[in-house]
Amino acid sequence: MTLDTATAVAWITRAAEIIRADESRLTGLDAAIGDGDHGANLARGLAAAVTSLEETQPESPGKALMAAGRGLVAKTGGASGPLYGTGFRRAGKELGDGTDATGVGDALEAMLRGIEEIGGAVQGDKTMIDALAPAVAAFQEAAGNGADLHAAAVAAADAAEAGLAATVPLQARKGRASYLGPRSVGHEDPGAASTALIMRALAEVTAP
Repeated sequence: MTLDTATAVAWITRAAEIIRADESRLTGLDAAIGDGDHGANLARGLAAAVTSLEETQPESPGKALMAAGRGLVAKTGGASGPLYGTGFRRAGKELGDGTDATGVGDALEAMLRGIEEIGGAVQGDKTMIDALAPAVAAFQEAAGNGADLHAAAVAAADAAEAGLAATVPLQARKGRASYLGPRSVGHEDPGAASTALIMRALAEVTAP
């Protein structure tokens, strides 16, 4: 199975559905250590990404992810718009006309590097990177061992969820949560939470 245009569009569409359904939880997580708007902002941004896909009718999976990224940047408030928007645009540029699991792993790595570049965070800073970095590593390891796209995506989603859980004992070193110092300990990071949901969406839409 390759990540074709229809699957790329389905990924963004499913991510928008999952984020919308979990908006209140994401907002609650952000209210504890941030501005309290992550759920609403990202739900609005992904809805715009879906609209962008409907309007542009992209001809390749790479163009689909880049269109989604533009929608996210245009309509998502806060830091998550530039971060996720850059990530999806970088992934789309790397993905191009579509590829197998190994190539999708390269696209996810491009997403990770783009977000790291824009946000300046590394794993352990209590940000979305704490879910995305292990997800990318798990995806690439699975693909390197011969897993198909769905199996690699499931491995990535599981790793993202484990990375999310690992943010609870961390003290934030980046973003608004870092202003709280030790008070940021004991909470899941909202960006890591939304990343885990987005990776789970990829696993769902690649299921046979």
